[in-house]
Amino acid sequence: MRKKIQHKRPYPLDPKYQNAMVGVLINHVMKAGKKSVAQRIVYSAFDEIEKKVQQDPIGVFEQAMKNVAPVLEVRSKRIGGANYQVPIEVRGERKIALTMRWILGAARSQKGKPMYAKLAEQIMQASRNEGAAVKKRADVQRMAEANRAFAHFA
Repeated sequence: MRKKIQHKRPYPLDPKYQNAMVGVLINHVMKAGKKSVAQRIVYSAFDEIEKKVQQDPIGVFEQAMKNVAPVLEVRSKRIGGANYQVPIEVRGERKIALTMRWILGAARSQKGKPMYAKLAEQIMQASRNEGAAVKKRADVQRMAEANRAFAHFA
């Protein structure tokens, strides 16, 4: 017997800004179920952004998300005994997940600063179209372009 269809739940709103994307960011920052710690990190990062850029931190964050979000990615597909890297378009929810993962990965890889400062720096860099997360997106896009010849396998 088949399983029941799992319907997607709406994204959680965060308590301070009432924004779904900020709620998703908090959930991605969270480790070991410590949501209050994750909220403190994200809100401190947004305060830092507001202090440094003198703009609405939500606008800066959304611009960063737009700049880092990938359009294409490559998926490995086995055809006739050979593995091909087939470029495919990225779905909406995966786009959000990859964007968050790349921004947080870039922030976590830095050393010597508290997490809120590293996260604020990565978000500000991504909103200006620079930094490690934007470089990661460019690498993925370049890989997809290089394997455009295999697009017909998709």
